[in-house]
Amino acid sequence: MIFDFKILFTIATALSKVKTSYIPGDNSQLVLSCELPERQNNVGSIQETKPVGLLDALYGPFFDNVEGSEVKTLSPNGKSKMQPGSISPVYHHLTVTDDYQYPDKDDLRDINGSSVLYRGGEFGGIPTFAHLRYANCYDPEKFEKEQFDIAVVGAPFDSGVSYRPGARFGPNGIRMGSRRLAPAYSVYRDNFNPYDSGLSIVDCGDPPVTPLDNRIALDQIYRANRAIAKHKTKNSSFKAPKVFTLGGDHTITLPAIKAAYENYGPVSVIHFDSHLDTWNPYYFGGNVTEYQSVNHGTYLHWAHEKGLLSDTCIHAAIRGPYPGPKDVEHDVKCGFDRILARDIDKIGIDGIVKKIKDRVGNTAVYITVDVDSMDPANTPASGTVEPGGWTSRELLSVLDGLEGLNVVGGDVVEVSPPFDTNAELTSITASQVADSIISLMVIHEQEKGNESERKEIGK
Repeated sequence: MIFDFKILFTIATALSKVKTSYIPGDNSQLVLSCELPERQNNVGSIQETKPVGLLDALYGPFFDNVEGSEVKTLSPNGKSKMQPGSISPVYHHLTVTDDYQYPDKDDLRDINGSSVLYRGGEFGGIPTFAHLRYANCYDPEKFEKEQFDIAVVGAPFDSGVSYRPGARFGPNGIRMGSRRLAPAYSVYRDNFNPYDSGLSIVDCGDPPVTPLDNRIALDQIYRANRAIAKHKTKNSSFKAPKVFTLGGDHTITLPAIKAAYENYGPVSVIHFDSHLDTWNPYYFGGNVTEYQSVNHGTYLHWAHEKGLLSDTCIHAAIRGPYPGPKDVEHDVKCGFDRILARDIDKIGIDGIVKKIKDRVGNTAVYITVDVDSMDPANTPASGTVEPGGWTSRELLSVLDGLEGLNVVGGDVVEVSPPFDTNAELTSITASQVADSIISLMVIHEQEKGNESERKEIGK
């Protein structure tokens, strides 16, 4: 254990001056007090002494001798007057700098969202993902004035689940889990900060989604994503703004892919999940109507049927049982290859990354992450938990290894906050997954910019 001997010395000094007094009666109590020494202020007058609490003795009264604040002093003639004081390093060990000055009382820069300090504060403002600026993307008049490059969108939908419900609360859970994400620099990439990269990244909030009708709800999510994906960009060379969706159960990936398809054509889906999700609805789920055949286990089947997918898609972290003997055969027809969860023990993270990159090549990529791709120890609040998954470190390392891919969209899904721990393990982990995928979008844009610069230099 490391001790700050300066603080210990100050505590000992303060305690030596503490006076105790016992006040008898029905509400008997022991009172600790301490008299601060007399000190000269800037104009030669003597500061008024008074008993103070123990914390004040250790750290100084909060507004005592702070430049810009008003302190009560006694002038030589005995009359009280107000004078600005200067900070005392002896009595203010809780401050980071001895030169700290309180802002002017009309200065709101540190609390109105215009400072980096505010954006990195865990508890300030309306919760948006990673403290991003909120953009009204669903009011046509207000939306017309917006400009951005990447948008975070919530999809509060869980009517397609087959086991645990609650993912409709996922978007808010993930946003709360992102409280500690700040405009800071990565420890794994030199001088990289996705939120201070020159790209405009916003949180559009959640579009209104009905909980009563699957098809209507999915159409609402599609139209919201489409409107954003058809908007103008601000600082990037993107063909259109890129959208990252906070789920929601995994069914929401279908309308998100459809919106991306309209800008980029068939996409290669990198699907992190413990299950295939390409199941034929006529064999999966039992006796359901045609209307209910779109759910969180069949959406990739429908994406293939609608021509939204390339034939270079891939699953990763698969370990859930196959409902039928022909599931793998059908999965191949849908354009997918598979990486099983235990493959990471055989070929390692680098091997997983290489296999994914070799599969998707230079195509437009959509990354979707079901939190059940990770082990329940890391993400217990998944809609369909499967033991034996990857650790959060393994998944995040694989995601970071996909640097250089043309990621045109993505999502993190199946977070059900009602099943999460008090420590919000699943929501916090999901927010970090979102941060990693958004970072891939930013990195690809930066690499394109560097390539353009190299071409200009070579001319």
